[in-house]
Amino acid sequence: MAAYQTLYVGDLAPWFRQQCTLPQSGRTGPYSFDMAAGRYVVLCFYGSAAAPDGAQALALLEARRALFDKGGAICFAVSTDAADESSGRAIALAPSIRHLWDHDLSVSRQYGVAPAPEAPGTAELARSWYVLDPRLRVIGVFPLHEAGAQAMLRLVERLPDAEQSRRDCQVPVLMLPGVFEPDFCRHLIGVFDAHGGQSSGVFTETDAGAGATVADGLVKRRRDLKLTDPTLISQVQARIFRRVVPEIRHAFQFHATRLERLILACYDACDGGHFAPHRDNTVAATAHRRFAVSINLNDDFDGGGVSFPEYSARAFKPPAGGALVFSCAMMHAVSPMRRGRRLACLPFVYDEAAAAVRKERK
Repeated sequence: MAAYQTLYVGDLAPWFRQQCTLPQSGRTGPYSFDMAAGRYVVLCFYGSAAAPDGAQALALLEARRALFDKGGAICFAVSTDAADESSGRAIALAPSIRHLWDHDLSVSRQYGVAPAPEAPGTAELARSWYVLDPRLRVIGVFPLHEAGAQAMLRLVERLPDAEQSRRDCQVPVLMLPGVFEPDFCRHLIGVFDAHGGQSSGVFTETDAGAGATVADGLVKRRRDLKLTDPTLISQVQARIFRRVVPEIRHAFQFHATRLERLILACYDACDGGHFAPHRDNTVAATAHRRFAVSINLNDDFDGGGVSFPEYSARAFKPPAGGALVFSCAMMHAVSPMRRGRRLACLPFVYDEAAAAVRKERK
């Protein structure tokens, strides 16, 4: 008998990176599935558009696209047939209904739709619908046939609003006032203003697997200044190790021993400062990062709050000199600036085990 992975309701759905149709254009590019968090997700493992049940599932999605166009849920139709893409018979349906091209079955195996690689060649696909919550946990699994499709639709139709479902959720972050004194905040702002900053890029993975930054104003608009003065660096480090690191150890039982990326950053309303949802440790060059430390140098601005879409729509805004500390694995975003500038010091902390990971991947 062929062996299939089993996922149960309540399980965290596997994350993956696979080729996917891109919103609006219908073109194909790599997609990291963890970025779908913050919304309900439907995965339609239809196999092939040439198969009757696959064609029926795609027709159902086309007929019910309004269910997804409302914005509370997104659907990924997963094809294992390369001809679906090359022939164009599985066309892009809508920005909220996208195709994943799983020609190598890597995604289908993780979700128990395809058997393990060593299974007999005659093993069949267990075509299915999966429904996930905004944390990407399984809340429903249904066979692809008509009765299963109708059960999936009934579940999606009665789901609470994603925003409502997250309203009372706790967000596992630390808010620490008084990390930097007012005079020190003013001094750091003066350093930034004296030297200015450069446009900050987005970390991405190159074909060689190394880290690189690219400019993408749709994702991120921020200016950064790297600290180079040894005295100033020492002053910043001392405050973080004396006032932040013990709090991380107390709350998360994690002993940080190293700091990375001592920069001053500026989100400015004049140029639409913001940072779209992202995680801080998802490429090889950043995999060693454990906790982000976001220390506001001022608070006389509007917008620029830090939110965590998987958990809540709440935007956190530490007072001047206060820090927001959170796991680098958590999806987070900086909302668009509406007034003024938000200036902050934005280091990461990690430990010796992570330092070994960093050294290995350089």
